[in-house]
Amino acid sequence: MEQRLFVAACIMYAFSWLSKWLFKKNRLEKNIYFGLWHAVFLFLILGCAYYIFSFITQSAAPVLEGRGVSTKTILICLAIAAAAIYGFFSAKKKNAEQRKPIIKSDLDWANTVYFAGFVAAFVMFFFVQAFKIPSASMENTLLIGDHLFVNKAAYGFRIPLTQIRFAEWKPISLGDIIVFTFPADSPEQINCGGPQYGRDYVKRVVAMPGDKVEVKDGILYINDEREAEHGYEVFEPVQRLHAEEELPQNLYQALWEERKLEKVFGLALRDDFGPVIVPENSYFAMGDNRDNSCDSRFWGPVPRQNIKGTAWFIHWPLNRIRWIK
Repeated sequence: MEQRLFVAACIMYAFSWLSKWLFKKNRLEKNIYFGLWHAVFLFLILGCAYYIFSFITQSAAPVLEGRGVSTKTILICLAIAAAAIYGFFSAKKKNAEQRKPIIKSDLDWANTVYFAGFVAAFVMFFFVQAFKIPSASMENTLLIGDHLFVNKAAYGFRIPLTQIRFAEWKPISLGDIIVFTFPADSPEQINCGGPQYGRDYVKRVVAMPGDKVEVKDGILYINDEREAEHGYEVFEPVQRLHAEEELPQNLYQALWEERKLEKVFGLALRDDFGPVIVPENSYFAMGDNRDNSCDSRFWGPVPRQNIKGTAWFIHWPLNRIRWIK
């Protein structure tokens, strides 16, 4: 999200700067040029708005998943183009005096968008970001529809375009609820029934680098010891599944790290998993709703560089406002 805000802010900043230069050089005095300028403004600001909105609502997901462009996306793009064309013919008819409020309004909007975009992108990249819970995998800790803030500074600030972090306030620990980018290398990677590329996940850290992880009859074992009950685990009355075949341990570990183990064992991994060793600089994450969670059992470890921050505070709905533990 912060990357999209930054890109939108850069586009509007470039438009604002170029516009001021063109007006200073009297390059937009002709009616047709002024009409084109206003049309470009409408196209850019509406396009940037949809660019951000499509991410929030996941309406751009079909494009990311390689399924083509949806009818909804085509209609919205046509509406944006129609608004730009209307703006062109409307602005082209204006005289010099009538242009002044249009110029002022357009530049004010461009300046507002790029300033707000830069500030929001900075805050969201380094400090706090808002998320919405889309599934039941973290019940009863986090419910579907919960709106929460994620503390992105807790595990240190990341220098943009690098994996370098500094000022780490606290290390990632057992029991932390983390928000991370799904560890997929390409949009073609299929996990849990579909592409997860680029999506943000929220799960709880249940094992650290170097830990041995195993699930027997749905019960988690860490380093050959049954996980202690913490009170946040939820189990459903389901029929327990067992793997129908066995693999050599080195092959099992390799397929798990390569995120291909689900193709072999499917849903049986929910109840019959491992053992595996969590790789260095990676973590094993599971949902609190253990029997209804697409987690590290199915798609492998969470690399440290994918972790954005820790779930911090539920701010909506009002009856759910609380610190997250």
